[in-house]
Amino acid sequence: MINIEPIKAFSDNYIWLVTTNEGSIVIDPGEADKTIKFLRDNTLNLKAILITHHHFDHTGGISDLVSTHPVQVFGPKNDIAEIDSRLSAGDKINVIGIDFEIMELPGHTLDHIAFYSFNNGNPILFCGDVLFASGCGRIFEGTYEQMYQSLLQIKSLPENTKIYSGHEYTLSNLNFAKTVEPLNKNIISRYNEVEELRKIDLPSLPTTLELELKVNPFLRFEEKDLKESIKDKINVQNNSKEVFKVLREWKDNF
Repeated sequence: MINIEPIKAFSDNYIWLVTTNEGSIVIDPGEADKTIKFLRDNTLNLKAILITHHHFDHTGGISDLVSTHPVQVFGPKNDIAEIDSRLSAGDKINVIGIDFEIMELPGHTLDHIAFYSFNNGNPILFCGDVLFASGCGRIFEGTYEQMYQSLLQIKSLPENTKIYSGHEYTLSNLNFAKTVEPLNKNIISRYNEVEELRKIDLPSLPTTLELELKVNPFLRFEEKDLKESIKDKINVQNNSKEVFKVLREWKDNF
């Protein structure tokens, strides 16, 4: 059995802690102190660290963490010294009994990867800052084309995939989604649900791909309803890639 829970870091980061009967792993430990305390308080045996990309809020705790828990660090091909197993698209790893396949998802950063497991028909995806609940990452290093292709990769996964993103951005993302598609009842319902969760400081994650296909404009760029809703911003000839670019530029200035 797999248990997955968030460790809150900084103002809105989630460090994901995954535990099976073989031990625990953490994904993107931006802060070490909270992670070490959580492991100690819950008597957990850390077996590995997984990294999605090089940004400090996802990697800043690695050094202190491996000094107290000398475990293998899996991550992308970048210059983070503590990563000792550098992974590319299609690589497969097994940690704490979970088989992960590596997806390369550039756009937010050039080195961005994600960890996907089919998990016996209950798939899980740790996607860092590529896809958020009801949103997607800013394009810092890559191109719109790269981010578009990365999102298409995620869209191709099974719809019951549980998605574990790196930040609690859901309410603000849904505010934008409501502006894009004000008549989308799924978005309105999801907004009300997340608003109640956040009032009592509960995470809005994980989400599912099935839900995101209904409420996330950055996965709905092919949908006729979305295109109709923003017809004042696009030409009818716009293909889905161009619609995505319009949405991302709009969100950057929202």
